[in-house]
Amino acid sequence: MQLSDFDYHLPEDLIAVRPVRPRSAARLLVASGDDLSDAHVGDLPEWLRPGDRLILNDTRVIPARLSGLRRRSGAQGDTEARIEVTLLEPRSDGAWSALIKPLKKLREGEVVTFSEQFSATLIAKEDGQGALEFNLTGDDFDAALAEAGAMPLPPYIAARRAADAADKDDYQTVWARHAGAVAAPTASLHFDAPLLDALGARGVAFTHVTLHVGAGTFLPVKVEDVTTHKMHAEWGEVTGKAAAEIAATRAAGGRIIPVGTTALRLIESAARATGAIQPWQGETDIFIYPGFEFRVTDALMTNFHLPKSTLMMLVSALMGQDAVRRIYAHAVDNRYRFFSYGDASLLIPR
Repeated sequence: MQLSDFDYHLPEDLIAVRPVRPRSAARLLVASGDDLSDAHVGDLPEWLRPGDRLILNDTRVIPARLSGLRRRSGAQGDTEARIEVTLLEPRSDGAWSALIKPLKKLREGEVVTFSEQFSATLIAKEDGQGALEFNLTGDDFDAALAEAGAMPLPPYIAARRAADAADKDDYQTVWARHAGAVAAPTASLHFDAPLLDALGARGVAFTHVTLHVGAGTFLPVKVEDVTTHKMHAEWGEVTGKAAAEIAATRAAGGRIIPVGTTALRLIESAARATGAIQPWQGETDIFIYPGFEFRVTDALMTNFHLPKSTLMMLVSALMGQDAVRRIYAHAVDNRYRFFSYGDASLLIPR
């Protein structure tokens, strides 16, 4: 299974840099078996059945991107360097792992100042990353980060424009609850209150799970034999209540439909041990590619993904590689908007 098997041509002007408004006005490409239908996300209740259950990732994206100054005194006088920081995840010692650019301009023990009240000290360099110890903790840290930080937009958006105040709402789901992600579960960005009400009236149920999406979601696959790729681990939880709801829906004949690949990867991780959904908590590095046996998932709502990405492999595992080629060719030909702020698809395998 070669990396080139998951490539496709995408015109750059189809990469969305802003979402549509309202959220549910985004387009929806419904692929049910071999049939393709053009719709909008607001039409989703028409494509679902009473008794179906949507699985929603309730992680909350933190404004993880910070810009600060490193000041240094020396024999040649005082110098400053602009330091860009992207927080990755908290460490067990209370520090944060972070991407720091340029890392070479920061020494261990030096301080980066982000505002008058907010700063961090570099305590270690490991594997091209840094460990930062902040001067604030708890609610004070959260408040300072909300003030000084920017949303960590994906590289393909950040290369085209800077994050701004609008992204603090746009790049967050309406049900975000548990802070810890540095990337959004982007299929969920299409949902708003009227759509949730319409789905509830249709008889569709909802279950919340948590997977803190990490920066590893944007790491490229660098091996030609994709089966040798190693996934970045991410922390997640399926509570006992969530597992019971999913099991009850399956027993009643309803479909389990994750909203986004993060929710799918989590519930499939929670079913690996026994073949049935179980309460689960921990780090998952599950890698889903063609040949994978789905144990919980019946369909998937997801955005359109980057060529040669692990997410292209995931949707190919669900729908089949030939079907995904047709789906993506249709999306390109009909000028769907791609990636995090783009349009969505509803994938229902044969």
